[in-house]
Amino acid sequence: MAAARSVNAESGREEKGPEGSCPESGPPGATIPRVKLLDTLVDTFLQKLVAAGSYQRFTDCYKHLYQLQPEMTQRIYDKLVTQLQTSVREEISEIKAEGNLEAVLSSLDKIVQEGKDRTEPAWRPSGIPEEDMRSALVPYFVQQRDALQRRVHRQEAENRQLAEAVLAGRGRVQELRRQGRARQQAWQALRREQTELLGVLGEPE
Repeated sequence: MAAARSVNAESGREEKGPEGSCPESGPPGATIPRVKLLDTLVDTFLQKLVAAGSYQRFTDCYKHLYQLQPEMTQRIYDKLVTQLQTSVREEISEIKAEGNLEAVLSSLDKIVQEGKDRTEPAWRPSGIPEEDMRSALVPYFVQQRDALQRRVHRQEAENRQLAEAVLAGRGRVQELRRQGRARQQAWQALRREQTELLGVLGEPE
């Protein structure tokens, strides 16, 4: 129950939003990097998610388990929350890596900052739709191509590792077969020697 009250209290502070002081806030007029804003958004989402699935609600769903094993119920809840947060962060990290989001967002911050410092007129359409469309779409397609190539290279490396493992397994199987045949031949030779020895010992003088 104490954990539930603690989570609810944290969610109450979180729901204040812009009215409360946020550790991510900078001095007035300062621009927060978009990468940092994305991380803050993920943290806020996780906080609200944990608050929505509070320990109180968890115990309400599993009253019988809570009544029999309250400490175990607390450990299960804590483990569930930890795994949920870890899974979400790993998924976000994978999306950021595959889409090269950090570089893209940093580049966008740079473009916005350069736009603030620029005195000449902003970009305007050239009047030729094909050229305007090409200039807007080509960088996007290049980025998608690079991301696809990285995934292809990664998959090819995994396929090579699997092929090497298969070849190694086949080599081990062949070696085991060779050892089996050698043992079988040695056993057959030993049987022949035993048969010959018994024959010699059984002959009358």
